[in-house]
Amino acid sequence: MKGAKIYGIRDIRVEECPIPELKTVNDVIIKIKAAGFCGSDISRYGKLGPHTAGAIFGHEFAGVVVETGESVTGLQPGDAVTACPTAPCFTCEYCLQGKHARCETLQVIGAREDGAFAEYIRLPGRNVLKLPEGVDFETAAGVEPACVALHGFYRTNIQAGDTVAVLGVGPVGLFAVQCANLFGAAKVIAIDIFDEKLAIAKELGADLCVNSQQMDAVKAVKELTDGKGVTIAVESAGNPFTSAQVFSLPQKGGTVVFMGIPYGDVPVARDHFEKIVRNELTVLGSWNAISSPYPGKEWQTALHFMKEGKIRVKPMVTHRITLDEIPETFEKIYKRDTFFGKVMVFPEGKEE
Repeated sequence: MKGAKIYGIRDIRVEECPIPELKTVNDVIIKIKAAGFCGSDISRYGKLGPHTAGAIFGHEFAGVVVETGESVTGLQPGDAVTACPTAPCFTCEYCLQGKHARCETLQVIGAREDGAFAEYIRLPGRNVLKLPEGVDFETAAGVEPACVALHGFYRTNIQAGDTVAVLGVGPVGLFAVQCANLFGAAKVIAIDIFDEKLAIAKELGADLCVNSQQMDAVKAVKELTDGKGVTIAVESAGNPFTSAQVFSLPQKGGTVVFMGIPYGDVPVARDHFEKIVRNELTVLGSWNAISSPYPGKEWQTALHFMKEGKIRVKPMVTHRITLDEIPETFEKIYKRDTFFGKVMVFPEGKEE
């Protein structure tokens, strides 16, 4: 089979590699139908390098079961599935408390273990979830980042009627826009520097869109909320600047939840930082997309709302590519040659 392996910074190669085989009685072999690029993949490609040279990259996917170990129940060949790509240890203090996102040795496929940019993948059966009828493979390949957004909102005390600002509407931010509406937000404000992303956010349910290169985002949010600020501000850009600016978006007593990962130091100016104290903000970190019982309520919730058409993936997909096109596509994203939203990989050929 073909697999896209990462060897170093800006060094991905599509190579022939063996089809994975069952290693344990609990394993499942899946033929991959669709796989998505993640922001963390892009960052690792251009900045951090791989965890293990030669590992197959990627972790967001959906496909069809082709073989199961003898101890696997509830799955059989032919089942359409997606899978949680994250593996907690299940034995550390946090895992024993059911707080799997805080596992001391949390691993994600595509780093130390082979991932999803390939024709086949092997995973433990407990990671695999059957797709509800009517959820297609491209949509299901977006379930993991949708769960990242859901996990973040489950960390908050969001109530129907709240106002929400989403700072950065890449894929996780676009899912955050949709999730805010699912939780009953009265107003959702999307903030980004790209009009193309804001247009997608509008299609996916943002009530108001702010291009922060054209207007001051903090002033705009205040104006749009009668001078108060929002109930909940989501940082999903993973940018050092927005990671500081986000403290100035909530109202007094509001909440900030961080879903993005700033790959750099975050200098926080006084006028932003003092909002934490003076406005008595609740500041939350949100990591990954899993809870207890593993993989957590995020996964069944995301699949349910995908079936209902209330979590949508297709509007955010701007590029559909083959496995062979993965290296050049990562390089184009790195060089910012063109606008990219969500990129989907189809090992059996592009879907139009």
